[in-house]
Amino acid sequence: MLADSNIFIYSTHPEYAYLIDWIKQHIPLVSPITKVETLGYHLLKAKDKVLLNELFECLGCLYPTPFTFSTAIELRQLHKMTLGDSLIAATALEHRLTLVTRNVDDFKWITSLQLVNPVID
Repeated sequence: MLADSNIFIYSTHPEYAYLIDWIKQHIPLVSPITKVETLGYHLLKAKDKVLLNELFECLGCLYPTPFTFSTAIELRQLHKMTLGDSLIAATALEHRLTLVTRNVDDFKWITSLQLVNPVID
């Protein structure tokens, strides 16, 4: 599994605190894009940054390759999406990983990408 940024950002909100346990139980991989988006989130509190840094230290990180960038370009040519989303989706596709995200609708058009939403509303 590869975790999207929103899973970590939501985990800092009290009503979604269960996501911390989900992350610890499933130990998903992350992209450095996820780290940038999460730790660079403008509303992130200092205490949450410490918690998230500790989580990220325990998770494996998959760095983009030339193939990742090529796939991200292809995805953006096919459908309007952010640079971050295209790189994260491309990473999941390259490594044949399920993408864990709350924003399933942003990715469901990519038929070869498996998606999981652990967020309970």
